[in-house]
Amino acid sequence: MELDRSDHECLAHWAADCAERVLPFFEQEFPEDHRPRQAIEAARAWQQGHLMLTDAIVAGFAAHAAASDATSHAAACAAARAAGHAAATAHVASHAVQAATFAATAAAHDAAEVSDASEATARERAWQRQQLPEHLHALALPARNNR
Repeated sequence: MELDRSDHECLAHWAADCAERVLPFFEQEFPEDHRPRQAIEAARAWQQGHLMLTDAIVAGFAAHAAASDATSHAAACAAARAAGHAAATAHVASHAVQAATFAATAAAHDAAEVSDASEATARERAWQRQQLPEHLHALALPARNNR
């Protein structure tokens, strides 16, 4: 599927929304580390035309470094990875898929501590599906969620 600039920007916005939704899992564990939040902000700034691609890429790598620092906290680590992929969506639109996947993973890890992880994943994927324009579902959502 060929993406136009508008669809690419839409995916960046969606990826940032997905990552921001689970960002509290990271910020609760690492309140002084702003790299994932800055990556989400970079994704949005790129989408709005206020940030150069290279700056979004740098922010994405920084969020992934934060994830590497958070490996002892699975939900926090996945949330930081979601943020990194949201910023990377500026470079390659398919990173939006990974942002959503890591967001669902973060929700599952968080829920595994208190309830059913598969239910949390399903809820997160349903929310993601509702946020994304239908013509992008086949590109950005797992096949089982495109029905």
